[in-house]
Amino acid sequence: MNRRNFVTVVGGALGASATPALGAIERAFAAVAAVAPPQLATDEAFWESIRAQFPVTHDFIQLENGYYSITADPVLENYIRHVREVNAISSYYMRTKQVDDKLAVRRELARLLGCADGELIITRNTTESLDTVIAGFDWKPGDEAVMADQDYGSMLDMFKLQARRHGVVNRVVSVPMQPKSDDEIVAVYERAITPKTRLLMVCHMINITGQILPVRKIVEMAHRRGVLVMVDGAHTFGQLDFKIGDLGGCDYYGSSLHKWLGVPLGAGILYVRRDRVAPLWQLYGDASFADDDIRKLNHTGTHPAATDLAILDAIRFHETIGIARKAARLRYLQHYWTDKVRGMRRIVVNTPEAIERSGVTANVGVEGMAPADLAKTLFDKYRIFTVAIDGAGVHGVRVTPHLFTTTAELDALVRALTQIAA
Repeated sequence: MNRRNFVTVVGGALGASATPALGAIERAFAAVAAVAPPQLATDEAFWESIRAQFPVTHDFIQLENGYYSITADPVLENYIRHVREVNAISSYYMRTKQVDDKLAVRRELARLLGCADGELIITRNTTESLDTVIAGFDWKPGDEAVMADQDYGSMLDMFKLQARRHGVVNRVVSVPMQPKSDDEIVAVYERAITPKTRLLMVCHMINITGQILPVRKIVEMAHRRGVLVMVDGAHTFGQLDFKIGDLGGCDYYGSSLHKWLGVPLGAGILYVRRDRVAPLWQLYGDASFADDDIRKLNHTGTHPAATDLAILDAIRFHETIGIARKAARLRYLQHYWTDKVRGMRRIVVNTPEAIERSGVTANVGVEGMAPADLAKTLFDKYRIFTVAIDGAGVHGVRVTPHLFTTTAELDALVRALTQIAA
């Protein structure tokens, strides 16, 4: 490809894939367009063909996709192409094309989330997104923030830092693992709010258990009390079928793109409601944007452009599958194995049973066995990779299948847990 053609490709049709494999996948899903997502979710032969599009390892069963999931081959091939093409003209691309291309990507992400592109920036991950908000608040001594002990540790650490630095008081609640109703969860957060509360953080899906929280009801309750709400959506963007408007007008939302959207490592998003942008302080001294311009929060310096470009390839792959079909398959996989082990002697499932209260992620423990020992046994003896969770009232291993996971692999997990518990 000569330089003129390269500039045309990168500066123009960024979403156009050069990978024939994606065309085959598009035809495969077109052939099942009339099949209802819950029905398609159970078709193992169909999903086996989708598995072929992922570079799945044969060394072990990968059930820890909630941290970082495999990038599909069509997306990975385009990502490598972007790396080569940007590298070919290096600083010319960075100085003449990067800004326009990143805006095109932001617009597509905003379309997926259902917000304006002026309310969204591309970050590196959820932690960077939400820590930008926490550190950007104009905290005063005695201000209060509400969060849960099941929240992600990096954000809890950032709130602790604000307590040390600014005198913020952190009120930490515990979310019931088997709630009887949404109102029970909402009440837990509401009881922690005082007249001094300024910000409430809530997980859309708790990362250690997979529990989906009633975010809309929590946001509406907090807003009635004059409290802003920041939503940790690390595990929901690209997994659940929703738009930002479904979350009750939340003020801030952050997510990672390397989990369920399938982008290579190094990309996340931060949504800030338009009227909440101006009061936030940026972390770095970029004076080139107005106070009400969200780009003031996005001073990244020289950043790997190929990762941003690959977001469009991942979006195309994601939309080829379709979020309704994707969500149905992932939820089916979780219940396929948890329904088999729930109620077994010595086995504890640390995830709500009600289907609407969880997605693909679940947590399982064995009574009398430390989570670290369970994770080690699963891997060393059964070649099943999970991650140990031992805190915030949760003692077990987190299990996160993906679209390429087979029911045969989950049967292996069930057999392993049965033998260990026996």
